[in-house]
Amino acid sequence: MDRREFTGQLAAGMALWVGAAQARALSLSDADASAGLKEALQRGAVAAVGLLGKTDGFLGNPKVRIPLPSGLKSAAKLLEGLGQGDKVKELVTSMNRAAEAAVPESKQLLSDAVSQMTVTDAKKILTGGDTSVTQFFADKTRKPLGEKFLPIVTTQTEKVDLANKYNAVASKASGFGLVKKEDANVQQYVTRKALDGLYFMIGEEEKKIRKDPVGTGSALLKKVFGAL
Repeated sequence: MDRREFTGQLAAGMALWVGAAQARALSLSDADASAGLKEALQRGAVAAVGLLGKTDGFLGNPKVRIPLPSGLKSAAKLLEGLGQGDKVKELVTSMNRAAEAAVPESKQLLSDAVSQMTVTDAKKILTGGDTSVTQFFADKTRKPLGEKFLPIVTTQTEKVDLANKYNAVASKASGFGLVKKEDANVQQYVTRKALDGLYFMIGEEEKKIRKDPVGTGSALLKKVFGAL
């Protein structure tokens, strides 16, 4: 074997070795990225539930505080003008307390969604922009969580007379297009807003992890999100 042939074989061997090493590194990186993302989502979900599922979790947070349905705002102004503003406040408080009571029920379903996350899900989240986390959880859990939340919300809001009166009027008004269909029932409206708030806060928690992965105290999150 002459020197030129030896050098060529050595170069080919080195190229194969480097290629294999790069492939292993890429595979490890993918595995780490997936595991890191799952940990971030799990932490974000737990933190969001903890922040929202307590007294004033919704009512005291202007980012997720649930306002009156659009169809009730004009009536609320009239009631306030007649000195019955307390009834309006009672309903707003009741709606937000209902959301706060319902949110803890989401913990298991959110955890299951994270544990069942696929590689395709992970890629969508990593490349999907600021709303990708919200969209992931909404796609996986909105329907079953809505079914869990609604009875809890109903129990809380039915205690308020104004909610029942609004439902009776709004259901008829929606038939004439005077009230949005999705806003014609207080319980369904609050359930929807509670879910929106939950997904929003999960996204906010994930942003914190991305911004300061070192602060989480997790070596895996530091490695994955620090590299990003």
